[in-house]
Amino acid sequence: MFDSPLSDSAYAVLGVEATADAETLRRAYRAKLRETHPDTGGDAAEFVRVQRAWELIGTTQARAGYDSGHGFGAASTPDFTPDAQSSWRPRTPTADTRPKARTSGHPGGWNREHYLRLMREWAGRGIDLDDPYDPALVRRAPREIQHLLADALAEEATARIVADLGMGYTVWHDLAVEARGQAMKIDHIVLGPSGLYAIASEDTGGPVRLRRGEIEDAGDPIGTLVLAARTIARAAKVRFSGVLVVLPDEDLDPPIVELGKSRGMLVAAVTRSALSTVLRRGITGARDIGGNEIFDLRTRLQQVLRFA
Repeated sequence: MFDSPLSDSAYAVLGVEATADAETLRRAYRAKLRETHPDTGGDAAEFVRVQRAWELIGTTQARAGYDSGHGFGAASTPDFTPDAQSSWRPRTPTADTRPKARTSGHPGGWNREHYLRLMREWAGRGIDLDDPYDPALVRRAPREIQHLLADALAEEATARIVADLGMGYTVWHDLAVEARGQAMKIDHIVLGPSGLYAIASEDTGGPVRLRRGEIEDAGDPIGTLVLAARTIARAAKVRFSGVLVVLPDEDLDPPIVELGKSRGMLVAAVTRSALSTVLRRGITGARDIGGNEIFDLRTRLQQVLRFA
C-alpha cells in the first residue's frame, strides 16, 4: 500500500530519490521490473508493488498528483462535522438520505492531537509549519509520529464505514479506559442487532502476520483491546460479543480471520472492506441482540463511557 504514512513511498519502492528526473525514474522502473519479475526468480508481490509505484509516479500528471498528496497529504482536514454536542458525523453527499448510525465522539481525534504536538516539537521551536501533513515532512518524521497519523487515518476510515450501518446501530469513537493502572484507548465500540463489539483500527504499514491470536511485531494491540473491553464490560455490567481488529485491505489475507477466544472473548481480524459484513452478521459464536436488550445495553454503556 502507498497511502499510509508508515508504508514505503512509490519512490522508495523504485529505489530513487523524490527529486529524480524522468529518465532516471524510467531506468529504475525497468531495472526493478527485471529484478522482481516472477519468471526470473523475483518476488511476485514485490513485482506488483513496482508496477503500482510506476502507475503512481510514471507520468508527469500522475507524479504531480502523488507528490501533492501521497494519499495522506490532504489529511489536514479531518472527515468529520461536529454537531451541537460536538460528536462526529460523516460528511456525505446531500443526495444521500439514507439513515446513518447513531455516533458519538471524534474518531482519530486523540491521535491527531498528539501527532500535531509531536510534529511541532520534532520540527523545532520557532519553526512555522505551513502544512504539518505535508508528505515530504511526514516521510522524514520519526516512526512514532508517523504511526500516530497512520492510526488517526485508520480510525477515520473505520468511522466512515460504520456510519453507514444504519439507524439500528450505535457507535462510540475514541474512548478512554484505565485498566490495571494504565491509560488505554478503545478506538470504536459498535452496538447493533448482531452484537456488541470493541474495535481497534490498525495500520502497520504493510502485510501482517497473525500468530497465537496476536499481530506479530506490532506490540500487543489485540491483547490490549481485550483488556480494555473487559474493563468496560465490568463497569457497565454488559457482555461484549467480541473484539475486532480492522486492517487495510492490502495487509490481511484472507479478509476475515477468526482467532478464537482471548481471555474468554471472541476475537477476529478483518479488512476494512469486510468490516460492514462482519458487523451485520456477527462472528462465529456471537449471539444476536434483541431490540429491548439493545436499548438496555446502550443505556448502561452511556453511563460509563468516557471520551479520550
